[in-house]
Amino acid sequence: MPQRFRAPVVLPCDPDCSVIRDGVVDVGDDGRITFCGPAAEAPGDLPVTELTGILLPGLINAHAHSPMTLLRGMGGDLPLLRWLHEIIWPAEAKLRAEDVRAGMLLGSVEMLRHGVTTSAEMYFFAEQMAEAVLETGARAVLGGPIIDLPGVDWRRMIEVADRWIDTDGLRFGPGERIELSYAAHSAYMLPVEALRQVAESAAARGALVQIHVAEAADEDARQRAEFGSVPRLLEEIGMLRGRVLAAHAVHLSDEDIALFAARGTGVAHCPGSNAKLASGIARLTDLRAAAVAVGLGTDGPASNDDLDLWEEIQLSAMLARLSTKDSTALRAKDALLMATRGGADALGRDDLGALEPGRWADFVHVDPDGPAFATGLDEPDEQVISNLVWASGSRQVRDVWVAGEQVVTDGETVRVERSKAQSTARDSAARLRA
Repeated sequence: MPQRFRAPVVLPCDPDCSVIRDGVVDVGDDGRITFCGPAAEAPGDLPVTELTGILLPGLINAHAHSPMTLLRGMGGDLPLLRWLHEIIWPAEAKLRAEDVRAGMLLGSVEMLRHGVTTSAEMYFFAEQMAEAVLETGARAVLGGPIIDLPGVDWRRMIEVADRWIDTDGLRFGPGERIELSYAAHSAYMLPVEALRQVAESAAARGALVQIHVAEAADEDARQRAEFGSVPRLLEEIGMLRGRVLAAHAVHLSDEDIALFAARGTGVAHCPGSNAKLASGIARLTDLRAAAVAVGLGTDGPASNDDLDLWEEIQLSAMLARLSTKDSTALRAKDALLMATRGGADALGRDDLGALEPGRWADFVHVDPDGPAFATGLDEPDEQVISNLVWASGSRQVRDVWVAGEQVVTDGETVRVERSKAQSTARDSAARLRA
């Protein structure tokens, strides 16, 4: 039945990052929002859930490899390419379908407890990832990686993605919790023929393409020598004319940024992973100035090493300010919007990332009972948002809903017992280390 949620502070995450005092969010039978605004303006009478703190949209992790919870901490002091070739890819060669399911289940539990309701995932055994996400009640955009490695047939990977989308459609599950995508690993790990075929398959189905772009300075030397840059390569083969999410996008030229802006290409900014692997600092202020849609991503929990998007909110602002030597380069509300509305824009989803009528009722309740809000929620709007971003973060997330269904209560997942998810993941990780 329809529901009403009332809170002292509601952050709809509209473009202005408005603060609604004594606000409500109404949810229809279909799990979508029907109203968001002041309680005094709410239409009709509905059963009311009274909340004590801040209600805001679920965060969107725009780039993740969440099953890598099993590999957390491995090779943590190596640069990107050595880390991949010497540590990660050999470990991943041992993965079984049940391992990926266990890793994704734990990753989904971790994210929900941090208020992340949607994640864009690129990893093997995508069907098992979908099963895990549907079990926790979260939401995900999934793609099995298309990659050219010994013993791996990228053509078959594209065919598998084609068949799955043609069979189940782009979105399925209760509340359309799963969206399918094409996950082309990168231009440096695929021949041009493969990239072109991915672009054609995705365009024919209106699907998103997730792809790593310009993450490390030395990864794409051959592509830059031949095409000028990876974005120019993707433009030449037609990929940028469809829905594309470029993950990392650290080493971009002015021309690359202008191309992304012209084509509506989204970017997943992953400041924590990029810093940990010393890959560099993305040109965030330049991307935003060019009106490129930018969301935030954690990357994998073996390169971050967690799935807490609130940390990326803080890091995005701090690194933008540090790299530009401008403490106003990215305000607290700008960073919050990147983790919500910006992530939806980067994914090409107008049904997520904000508390607006017609969007899915994915939202988070932040409890004010803690040091971050000890001075109260009646402070000026700017101060409430600042305390949420800089002082509170994931520590105060208490309740989470996806498509109007409560999936986290008092900090713990409702559908999945966390201890069991951790135990299963522990068993899989032990086998991978053996």
